[in-house]
Amino acid sequence: MENFPVRINADGTITREPDVLPRTPAKPDPNDNTIALSKDFTVNQSKNIWLPLIIHFHGGGFVLKSAATSTIHEYCQLIAAQIPAVVVTAEYRLAPEHRLPAAYDDGMEVLHWFKTSQDGWLQQYADFSSCFLTGDSAGGNLAYQVGLRASAIVDDLLPLTIKGLILIKPYFSGVKRTESELRLEKDPDFPLAINDMCWELALPLGADRDHEYCNPTVGGGSKLIEKMSSLGWRVMEYVGFADPMSDRQIEFLKLLDQKGVAVVGHVDGSGHRTRDFVGPALCGYFKDFVLSSTKTA
Repeated sequence: MENFPVRINADGTITREPDVLPRTPAKPDPNDNTIALSKDFTVNQSKNIWLPLIIHFHGGGFVLKSAATSTIHEYCQLIAAQIPAVVVTAEYRLAPEHRLPAAYDDGMEVLHWFKTSQDGWLQQYADFSSCFLTGDSAGGNLAYQVGLRASAIVDDLLPLTIKGLILIKPYFSGVKRTESELRLEKDPDFPLAINDMCWELALPLGADRDHEYCNPTVGGGSKLIEKMSSLGWRVMEYVGFADPMSDRQIEFLKLLDQKGVAVVGHVDGSGHRTRDFVGPALCGYFKDFVLSSTKTA
């Protein structure tokens, strides 16, 4: 665990190592040499081109990273350029200072923000009727949990209309170890000891890894999954076979399919949890899913 950039202090707080995860500032200037323009928004504060609106939540085990983390910024640039689309990367409060469901609450606040936003870029380019929620790792977990909540209040979110979820190696776990967790217990990128630590920091006090925030299949899954199905939402999940959480992700996808959700699964036979996260295959799957979901909507 010495390479993980988080240290737990004696009083239960944590210290994040500075400068371990590089940050990239937004670049809204069209004169910048970049493949896609980017811009910062503050949530609490006639279209010419119609582009799908993709709302992305970053990973980091609920304790690390931000929308400005360089790998996240570069990934969203690639997606924006490839599809093309308007990609909004959302910040959310981190644990343990703000335990779950704080991040989910923040995700819902982001969705409500779009209802009243007067931002010029969004008004000019974003097609609010073709919205997708996405995230990697903890962000994939967050996108799913926010999607569940959003499915119950779709009318309240108009003009924002969600078409589907895109979950990239979503961060799920549970008390009983799966085969992939045991096989990759000492995974150099994300060993089980780090996984357990992150969940201990992120879950509500007193909760274990079979809490619904961590294990989405517990108790047969949320009743709101059927609501997603009735709305015609589609779900794409990208699984890395070399990810310790891969068995969880496949089990989750099977649950959605059993409950009538239209699912698209991609299993990368070599994909690690934190490596090979931004690759041409993933970008291609992402683009195909968005465009096909828009055409069939």
